[in-house]
Amino acid sequence: MRVLQERLGEIEALGASLVAIAPEAPTRAEATAAKNELTHEVLSDTGNVVARAFALVFTLSKTMREIYQGMGIDIPAYNGDDTFELPIPATYAVGKDGIVHKAFTDPDYSKRLEVDDILTALGGA
Repeated sequence: MRVLQERLGEIEALGASLVAIAPEAPTRAEATAAKNELTHEVLSDTGNVVARAFALVFTLSKTMREIYQGMGIDIPAYNGDDTFELPIPATYAVGKDGIVHKAFTDPDYSKRLEVDDILTALGGA
């Protein structure tokens, strides 16, 4: 999110907007935006409704739940429900015409679409 925030000016120069959608409860999503000094919209997808519509939801295994809990990460508390569901990270570059010009998903949350690829899909770079 920070890398996208750093290049937000380039995204907006192409006439685009940046919107993040997080599974967190609204107050947690607001806190995440503030903590990361994000000036673009961060929307709350309570219950993973949007992620589910894109077939991007998975449930953490018991082993992963224990690992997260051991790190002090309480997924149900963050998400405001009693599930251990998370979305697979995804990036979509959608044109003004409503057409998805670039889509990227990867279960490995550390792998993200490069900003230059987003800009190219939006007609820049």
